[in-house]
Amino acid sequence: MPPAAIRRGDTGPAVAEIRDRLGRLGLLAHEAPDHEQRVDPAHDCFDDAVDRAVRSFQQERGLTVDGVVGEQTFRRLEEARWALGDRVLSYSPGHLVSGDDVLALQQRLSGLGFDLGRVDGVFGVRTDAALREFQRSVGVDADGTCGPSTFRAMARLARTMSGGGTAATLRELHALESLRSGVADKVVVIDPGHGGPDDGLAHGGLTESVVAGDLATRVEGRLAAIGVQVLLTRSPEADGPVAPDESGRAAFANATGADLVLSLHVDSVASPTPAGCATFYFGDAVAGTGSSLGQRFADMVQEEICSRTDLTDCRTHAKTWDLLRMTRMPAVRIECGYLSSPRDARRLQDPAFRDAVAEGIAAAVVRFFAPVPAEV
Repeated sequence: MPPAAIRRGDTGPAVAEIRDRLGRLGLLAHEAPDHEQRVDPAHDCFDDAVDRAVRSFQQERGLTVDGVVGEQTFRRLEEARWALGDRVLSYSPGHLVSGDDVLALQQRLSGLGFDLGRVDGVFGVRTDAALREFQRSVGVDADGTCGPSTFRAMARLARTMSGGGTAATLRELHALESLRSGVADKVVVIDPGHGGPDDGLAHGGLTESVVAGDLATRVEGRLAAIGVQVLLTRSPEADGPVAPDESGRAAFANATGADLVLSLHVDSVASPTPAGCATFYFGDAVAGTGSSLGQRFADMVQEEICSRTDLTDCRTHAKTWDLLRMTRMPAVRIECGYLSSPRDARRLQDPAFRDAVAEGIAAAVVRFFAPVPAEV
């Protein structure tokens, strides 16, 4: 893995490895003498062609499109190299296997009607249980190891595999019905972005970490007042302890058995032009899967915030960021304005405005868990 974020202008062995992986995916190539598309693995310069290929990969995989190969982008490049059958797959507690081969396995199991939860390319407990159930049904050793005998059994059944996306959606809708019993006793994890020594970017005397922490405190107070059990992934104080990374925050939410996750952020970019509010949920265009409950809640959040403030409505979008991908419950990330926008920054400096944003988020939570109206 590269030691740090790698970007245009960098050179070295890590760049050569990135070029090679992009080439194997067909995203970076040159015309070879035999007219086959090939990449020179010895080339170690992160040039304009690599920048374009990285951005294309990030766009396709639902990552932040910035042309920078950081931890998440590099890991997703590693995952993309595996096709089903390239390696033996099994559940490994504490070190979950992930990759396009796991994604293909999950799609096949889901297509056969096995309930493995979210199709996300991560070999977790529910994938292990679904695989063992499949193995028992086809008469192979139910050891939870996806090896040659399991691959052969799947190949024999390949023509019958369809409709997994619909089955997964129906299961999510069924789960929603069980959640719609009101907010009392629900567990909601609030994740203030950044934290610890990571303040994020600063503009106009505000930092991303401070604003996210303040919003988290305001949302927490409103939800706790109506009977919601609220847990925070980090202290909302700016000088709190070191905050976990996204996968650590997701692991915390999963361990608590939360019903919902809210990740609160504000954004900052080099230009003063971008402005507004956007909400993100888990969705993977490559797999053709996502969280329908996450999308439903994201739409509610966006509607409630934009109805209470004059923030530009930047709508909802599917992403595969670790926090959204690795949580087992509906999760959204809310970007509540841009500190780099003079207009948004002025509003975010006003406590009454932050109150309005928090009120919108709390109202969306109440709507999401609201009981189904009884038929007259």
